[in-house]
Amino acid sequence: MTIPDITEVLQLVDELVHKQTGEHLDDLQKKVIKGLWEGKSYTAIADKHKYKSSNYIGDVSRKLYKILSSQLGEDVSQSNFCWTIERFINKSKSNSVSQVQQGLINNSHISLCSKKTQDNSENNEENYPNKSYHDLTLAPKITHFYGREKELKTLSDFLLQQNTRLLSVLGLPGIGKTTLVKQFLDQNRQHFDILIWKSIKLSPSLDTIINEIITATNPDPLIADNQLTQLLKLFSQQKCLIVLDDVQEIFTGQQFTGQYKTQYKDYKTLFTRTTEVEHQSSLILISQEQCQEMHGLDEDFYPVKCLELEGLDNTGILKNQGLKDEENWLKIIDLYEGNPRYLKDIAGLIKNVYCGRVSEFLAEDSLILTQNIKYCLSELFQRLSPGEQEITLKLSQSKEPVSRDDLRQNLELSSSDLINGLCSLTRRYLLKRIEGEKVVFNLGPVFKEYVRLSKLRD
Repeated sequence: MTIPDITEVLQLVDELVHKQTGEHLDDLQKKVIKGLWEGKSYTAIADKHKYKSSNYIGDVSRKLYKILSSQLGEDVSQSNFCWTIERFINKSKSNSVSQVQQGLINNSHISLCSKKTQDNSENNEENYPNKSYHDLTLAPKITHFYGREKELKTLSDFLLQQNTRLLSVLGLPGIGKTTLVKQFLDQNRQHFDILIWKSIKLSPSLDTIINEIITATNPDPLIADNQLTQLLKLFSQQKCLIVLDDVQEIFTGQQFTGQYKTQYKDYKTLFTRTTEVEHQSSLILISQEQCQEMHGLDEDFYPVKCLELEGLDNTGILKNQGLKDEENWLKIIDLYEGNPRYLKDIAGLIKNVYCGRVSEFLAEDSLILTQNIKYCLSELFQRLSPGEQEITLKLSQSKEPVSRDDLRQNLELSSSDLINGLCSLTRRYLLKRIEGEKVVFNLGPVFKEYVRLSKLRD
């Protein structure tokens, strides 16, 4: 048996990849295969080709292993890649690739699979069936979608190209986080073996969520390991995308952002392990607050990303709302910060009170808040820590942005509480930082008006 050269290796792998995907190897895949053939680690391959993270190289490799496993009829991994490829190349010198595959399937594959199944049974390991399972029962139905092309492209890059393992989609309530993620799934569900949507607001227990996922994807799961271990094994064996909506529900109110409630600290373990363990899956967190363990992680070195949503500037969102004076629609959108939830309520108010005449509504020359908007903002305000509430009350009393020094002089807060409060309000997307000769702060106009009115009522 002769040792093949790299040209033969690339030729065989390219044929197999093209047979399954219809595409040939790209430059990065060729570099990865050459590195693996030379016995290099993922880190060594990443260093040689100037990639900052070995996780990306590992993800590319695992995609190749999966294709090779499917085409050759046996499991291919980092540990047996060289031996498997060498064996098949030597065998294929007298047979075509298709003959090698057929011969393997007819002869050795059955015994190999049988032995593997027996070994797995003896070792009490989970054997997840390699099949597709999609459950979007709890996801919203999207009837209208406006703008967000850039954000959709960003999600596609994060999840399909960079194989980000932990992704937070963040922003104010009603800004369109859930809608954006659902639109992405509707367009890309074919890329995932397992696709599941869960709402923490409806089912906050992590044990319940994991148990439902494991049971749904494997009707007869073994329970030798804890549930988190089983979930991570599923992540490594199949391409999964799990969406957790309303993640802010696991964080405690009246404290700075991202502080876990005592009963939900197991989520921290899940999020941390998702970034640390090698696998091919992704976890999307839809939330008003970012989990603390993601704040200090460098996205260049860890498989984590954050997508922060701002308001829309697309007038399409006001179409079919019974409004007139289309030339003034952008003014309404700007006044309510492009928040789809606010705009829907205001459009209803304009239709019912002003017969749809936007110009008459704007003539009021004031920022009107509906009861629904007030309720939404009340929930936000109640989640703030006492220090954050003091800061927002002070900012609401000033027509102009306020500097940090002015806040320090006018509030009875320690320097630590003031700085942490400003930081937390920024992470809640309530505070706007304006840089000039000196840094000043202001609230978003809708929230500022709510706080101002609340103070007057008190």
